[in-house]
Amino acid sequence: MKRVDLFTDGACKGNPGPGGWGVLLRMGPHEKEMSGNDPDTTNNRMEMTAVIRGLKALIEPCEVTIHSDSRYVIDGITKWVHGWKKKGWINASKKPVKNADLWHELIEAAHPHKITWVWVRGHNGHPENERVDRLASDAANAAI
Repeated sequence: MKRVDLFTDGACKGNPGPGGWGVLLRMGPHEKEMSGNDPDTTNNRMEMTAVIRGLKALIEPCEVTIHSDSRYVIDGITKWVHGWKKKGWINASKKPVKNADLWHELIEAAHPHKITWVWVRGHNGHPENERVDRLASDAANAAI
């Protein structure tokens, strides 16, 4: 099984507002950058979209280490989602889970892979995080 590092970030100019996402895929010496935007979104949706797009770019099952500065994404997929599924996608406040469409898409995109989640402190000089932050921010600016 191939090993891949996936670095992701999302950005939003206003929340909600125009947003962007950025991805860096690295497999050995090979790298691929991707980005995109949405004219009316939220930061959390862009963080999730970055991970989903990165995973969907993989053409076969891989061992993936996902590096993200989003506690929302990491805690959501590793902790909260199990309870949401059991409760019919209702959160602890007895309300429908926000971004349920993307949580379903993320679960599906992650399914074929063996994933390790790594939280990275944002805006702290981490080279790859700074790189995907720039991709996401530039994409968000392009949506304005």
